[in-house]
Amino acid sequence: VQLVESGGGLVQAGGSLRLSCAATGRAFSIKRMGWYSQAPGKQRELVAIVTSDGSTNYADSVKGRFTISLDNARNTVYLQMNSLRPEDTAVYYCYAEALVSPTVESQWRADYWGQGTQVTVSS
Repeated sequence: VQLVESGGGLVQAGGSLRLSCAATGRAFSIKRMGWYSQAPGKQRELVAIVTSDGSTNYADSVKGRFTISLDNARNTVYLQMNSLRPEDTAVYYCYAEALVSPTVESQWRADYWGQGTQVTVSS
């Protein structure tokens, strides 16, 4: 399974960006997908996550500003980021938890990460 991200960039404070991440590969099903952020000198932290049945969870700092959604048919997760603040500046990483089942007899759970996309919010 590979994750391909897009949509990062530079935006002024108060602006919006939309991140996308598509999971590609064979013989897998998505359990949940989400976004983590990592600012310079800080640990990677959860921004938002969504399960295949539509349940969502957000970091307190983004509630009311960011919206996560999952297109199950396309195995693609989106993060709509509105009212961006300079403190949102970070590298955003896509995450996926998948059930991989190459054969009927074998399957396992695995975690995958994207390469990261830079989001920079200027004041």
